[in-house]
Amino acid sequence: MSVIITKNVTMSCPKVPLGWRSRSYQATPCMHFNSATIKCRISTIPNRTRKADQKPKSLEELRECMRKELVSSSSPTTTLKLIDSIQRIGVGYHLEEEINTILEKSMEWNAGEDLFSTALRFRLLRHNGFPAQSDVFRKFMNKDGKFKESLRKEASGMVSLHEASYLGTVDEDELVEAMEFTRSCIGLDVPRHLRMPRLEARNYIHHYSLQTNNNITLKELAILDYNHVQSLHRNELDEIVRWWKQLGLVEKLGFGRDRPLECYLWTVGIFPEPYNSICRIELTKTIAILLVIDDIFDTYGSLPDLILFTDAIRRWDLNAMESLPEYMKICYMALYNTTNDIAYIILKQHGFTIVSHLKKTWIDMFEAFLVEAKWFNNGYVATLEEYLHNGVTTGGTYMALVHSFFLMGRGLTHQTAAMMQPYPPLFSFSGRILRLWDDLGTAREEQERGGDVASSIECLMREKNISNEEEGRKQVRQVIRSLWRELNGEVMGGSAMPLSIKNASLNLARTAQVIYQHADDNNGSSVDDQVQKLIYRPIPLLMPRN
Repeated sequence: MSVIITKNVTMSCPKVPLGWRSRSYQATPCMHFNSATIKCRISTIPNRTRKADQKPKSLEELRECMRKELVSSSSPTTTLKLIDSIQRIGVGYHLEEEINTILEKSMEWNAGEDLFSTALRFRLLRHNGFPAQSDVFRKFMNKDGKFKESLRKEASGMVSLHEASYLGTVDEDELVEAMEFTRSCIGLDVPRHLRMPRLEARNYIHHYSLQTNNNITLKELAILDYNHVQSLHRNELDEIVRWWKQLGLVEKLGFGRDRPLECYLWTVGIFPEPYNSICRIELTKTIAILLVIDDIFDTYGSLPDLILFTDAIRRWDLNAMESLPEYMKICYMALYNTTNDIAYIILKQHGFTIVSHLKKTWIDMFEAFLVEAKWFNNGYVATLEEYLHNGVTTGGTYMALVHSFFLMGRGLTHQTAAMMQPYPPLFSFSGRILRLWDDLGTAREEQERGGDVASSIECLMREKNISNEEEGRKQVRQVIRSLWRELNGEVMGGSAMPLSIKNASLNLARTAQVIYQHADDNNGSSVDDQVQKLIYRPIPLLMPRN
């Protein structure tokens, strides 16, 4: 049962007509996004935020204005607030070097008794991969290890502390206490650390535009940048749909999920930076094929055929597919060719031969799918730990993050490549969060339809002798909160893993919540609405007056 996309999360998008993949298919070149080369202009329609005689500025001009403003800011708190807005609004990648320089210097800054600034500095340092110690908050606590009650009067400080508390790790008591102290009086739906970056940028642009003291340059840069990146996303999706039509997998099989758009939504969540275009395109292909394989294991294949299928994948040889049923041969060939195509791209771009790494993720996934098929066939209900250990693999997390690591290529060395085997705990914690969110969002429909193994909710309820499903769901959410502290510890520890793959692991867990939370508790926007915001609905260039 794969969870990167499940049968039960649907969107109203047109079905794609399909045809068998032609050997003449050629992927279009990677669509690189370089702000220095973009000369597009803001709409010639007059902008209410600008005087009539002012000419609209290009993205590069706006970026340079923001760079000058950022590096010339003299107040530490003002500078940190500006960095926070720049990153939250989605244009931090334009000023990455300047931001890192400022944050490195801020490590020596003492904010004194200013709770807001202390918590903001702490959060920004950790968010950007710099060390930050949680004992910085002890000066706001009394001898009993509790935060001083007088702090409740500082509204902005309380919000800042609440946001910072979500970047805590397992053993950081100060941040556990901070979360409990602030939770009772802070009404945030989802803390910043858990939000999908690209969707957060979209929502914050609207919120920021309504503020009376907003920075006009930053607002215009954010709107122009967002719409350009959204256009890039539509181009990428066009390429993916062309590939999917030529592959023709679902049409040839006569069954299987036909959802390239949903698959692409996941990669927008994992790789929010526009320069990761090739990563989004290629990872979407693997997820689309994964869905069909999941359908074979879940609903179509007999257990003897599934055993043959798994054995053939272990051999990773085209001769191995000769003993397979016809429908499995087609799927095998699609997976084999697509994986080798991706390995070739990585060899060309980064100089590493990584077929062995990629194929291992698929072999492991087939073996885990087979475990679940045997559980179902035998009527076995796994323990929660058994379920999660296997479910991280069937959910596609290891496949997605190993492919992501090599496709991004940042920090790729023989030493870091060796860290992919065995899979690092960083991936495991992210995958467990994804697996649990999937069950919260889809377990009811899966249970009604039948044909699948017991979900994590059922496993937990069975172990703890819980009869009320809502109580079971509540405890699963508690497990997710604990897993986030484990994941934070891996991200913020001293691991040699590149920051890019750490962020991808965080983003995978964040995207899972976006995809599945609405189905769990009807909070937040539907997946359909997220797709419209992220891919199809540009931001109006005429924004509210300051």
